[in-house]
Amino acid sequence: MTRKGFAGALLLAGCAVLASTAVFAGQKAVKDIRVGVSVGHTQEERWQREIDMFQQFADEHGFRLMVQSAENNADNQIKQCENLFNQGIDVLILQSLDASAVAPIIDMAKEEGIPVIAYDRFAMNCDLDYYITFDSFKVGAVQARFVTDVAPKGNYIWLKGGPEDNNAHLVAQGQESILKPYVDRGDIKIVLEQWCKGWDPNEALRHTENGLTLAGNDIQAVVASNDGTAGGAVQALDAQGLAGKVPISGQDADLAACQRIVQGIQTVTAYKPLAKLNRAACELAVALGTGKDPMTSIDPALGVWAKLDNNYKLVDSFSVDVIPVTRDNLYDILVVQDKFHSLEDVYRNIPRDQWPK
Repeated sequence: MTRKGFAGALLLAGCAVLASTAVFAGQKAVKDIRVGVSVGHTQEERWQREIDMFQQFADEHGFRLMVQSAENNADNQIKQCENLFNQGIDVLILQSLDASAVAPIIDMAKEEGIPVIAYDRFAMNCDLDYYITFDSFKVGAVQARFVTDVAPKGNYIWLKGGPEDNNAHLVAQGQESILKPYVDRGDIKIVLEQWCKGWDPNEALRHTENGLTLAGNDIQAVVASNDGTAGGAVQALDAQGLAGKVPISGQDADLAACQRIVQGIQTVTAYKPLAKLNRAACELAVALGTGKDPMTSIDPALGVWAKLDNNYKLVDSFSVDVIPVTRDNLYDILVVQDKFHSLEDVYRNIPRDQWPK
């Protein structure tokens, strides 16, 4: 999907409440529903955090939550979802491991009459019911903009996310929208541009090492697509005495990334308010499980409805905004406002007399 298509889809959200193509489930009390959650893996900090959020919401509202993690095996995710269907779930929240390989899951759900909510990662080429997401194009634009502000000229390493994840392609489109004018006029040279399968920090480490070799360590910036790949890149930079001297981006506001930001080692992370995304998915799941109108079920303060194309249909989608976080605003946003991390955790590597008052 192009940025033009995404922007146009968002404009639809202000015009009217969108009609859903999903069939409402029968009336049930909240305490009687079962919600399945399938995640691709729990290796990144954010996914375990979000599972905890799902569980907290389920505990507070009295319904049963059933969680499965495929641990980076797409075939395993299909089998686990089939198992969840066999256990009688009413709704599935699906964080797809491979956006192009989950159609069998959606097909099985249709046969069982179980609505599916794609969570943060789109499910492509299938009859998906709903999508809860962040603006991934904006994530990429934020990353590239903050890095180019610091280093408007020079040699760049460009680390893209996992090619199997549709979000990684949208992030890359956002990055390119900022980088292309600099490249076209010759201010920036991309000495290495690589995807990092599975968003793997080890792949990012190897790619950065290769880029440093190609440029003889003459690198002015690294555009990394998430905090994990940023961490891999920082490891390679540190080995050459360049950590803290080269601006670098990320996303997710992982604790390690936030520590790097306050130390001056990482420039920016695109903070995605996970609590808002998680709550939106939970509110939608409860509405679907209890037979309520899904299109009026999510607090409008959390984001906006739109329709997004998954190459099969226009999917009813709810989008939550992202926030660029730097050393200047990290304390106010992540520690004070959202309590996403504690002061002690973020600033543990900084002398205490330099902590925010």
